[in-house]
Amino acid sequence: MLGALPVVAGFCSRLRIRELVDAACPVRDVAELTHGQVIEVLVANRLTSPAPLVHVQEWARAWAVGEAFGVEPELLNDDRIGRALDAIAPHLDHLAGSVGLAAIEAFGIDVRRLHWDLTSISLHGDYQQADPAAPAPKFGHPKDRRPDLKQIQAGLAVAADGAVPVFHRAYDGGAGEVSQVIPAMQALQKLAGPQPMLMIGDSKLISYANLAAMSAEHVAFIAPASKTYVPAEVLAGLDLADATKVDYAAARDAGQPAGQRGVWHVAEDVMTLAGPRKKDPVLDLRRVFVHSSARAQAAATARAKKLERAREDLARLERGLGSRHYPDQQAVADRVTAIGRARRVSAYLTAVTGTDAVTGKPTLAWHFDQAALDAEAATDGWYALLTNLPAQSADAEQVLRHYKGQEAVERRHAAFKGPLAVTNLYLKNNRRINALITVICLALLIFCLIERQVRQALDARGATKVAGLYAGRPAIPTGMLILDALAGIRLIPGTGQSPPTIPQPSDLQLRLLDLLDIDPRDLR
Repeated sequence: MLGALPVVAGFCSRLRIRELVDAACPVRDVAELTHGQVIEVLVANRLTSPAPLVHVQEWARAWAVGEAFGVEPELLNDDRIGRALDAIAPHLDHLAGSVGLAAIEAFGIDVRRLHWDLTSISLHGDYQQADPAAPAPKFGHPKDRRPDLKQIQAGLAVAADGAVPVFHRAYDGGAGEVSQVIPAMQALQKLAGPQPMLMIGDSKLISYANLAAMSAEHVAFIAPASKTYVPAEVLAGLDLADATKVDYAAARDAGQPAGQRGVWHVAEDVMTLAGPRKKDPVLDLRRVFVHSSARAQAAATARAKKLERAREDLARLERGLGSRHYPDQQAVADRVTAIGRARRVSAYLTAVTGTDAVTGKPTLAWHFDQAALDAEAATDGWYALLTNLPAQSADAEQVLRHYKGQEAVERRHAAFKGPLAVTNLYLKNNRRINALITVICLALLIFCLIERQVRQALDARGATKVAGLYAGRPAIPTGMLILDALAGIRLIPGTGQSPPTIPQPSDLQLRLLDLLDIDPRDLR
């Protein structure tokens, strides 16, 4: 199998991965492989056939790794891979920054707008003696809802230009997202250089310390405000008639008729944010209120469903009053509390329990507080964005458009855990775990650059789709579709004086290789 190996090798070369790794982690002259060679091969493995690391040697034997990367498969044993991961572990931040800068320079990526977010990777194993020099596996709030597993967190900074992840960093499993913003901002400033930078994140971006630091460094930001900073009462007091309708359509509505698309409105004012100390400067912020009709409808539907389920639970409880399950007032009160918590209706569930003086059975009277329901419904569809962008550089509609680009980093997290198979890690220690996260992030960088280059090449030719890319039909190219299409390319190994040959690729494969400007015969 040759597949996309020539493409991966070409992009590794443009990113100087081998060169940068070998400069940071030199080996002895007698070594048969450099650490840079091993890391390149691991990146290729993630992109072509991600599997547990114990199978890398078998994969290399079945694939043309020797021809594409100049690496003998027999040398890629578990011990050699482990030593390469150990070698790069102390240099991960340096490598992330250096390769990110190489990507910006080689591919001309615009990094004036960057989207930042963290995700979690659940770990299987004890990891009781973590290396203190590396982020440690800890219990936290995992995105996959597996609180029984320890986790490591990974942060990605994705450029709006092509949704390319130009920077990554690993964190302790229990690290708070709010406290990671300032170090991430400082690292991104080095990548962006002297040009203005806009950093966009989720609500964890917002804290006085973070916003003050960004303002002091002249870094612009956009992030949604939690109820800590913009209470529900403020959102409930907004009037849609006072907001401005904007010409924006969500990506999910792109194929819908105009009348069936969600409608968006914006309004804005200003707010001040004081620091915890009297001497802290007061921050003046723009507050952009956004209303989404689709979000409002979803909130109303969700509320109706949970109320209905709570009614069913409460009716079942009423039928069981005095039974062996609910023999007394305390058992009934405990069940009411459990229903309120499980169905998330505690804010508007009012219940009174008691005991019938004649029968001695427990009693229950309950209702939903309509005033509380109305107050919550008044906030449906509304949320607030905080920013320090001046109005002359971005009006309220443009602030919304900038923020909606945040889905790019979420999409890359999905690729990080899906096509590149990072979901379960089985490694000896946390040092190697964090090194493997860097390997996977380098693979993700190439994955996204491949997608970006094909789309740019199509755009230059006045097209947006590749014929036959998806189930024989034209499709907008994605990293996964491109790699899948190239996977069938094979190579006949050379024998004696005969060089290796590539049987005729399909028209689709030739078209993609042309768009990528890659000649698969250029082997190492």
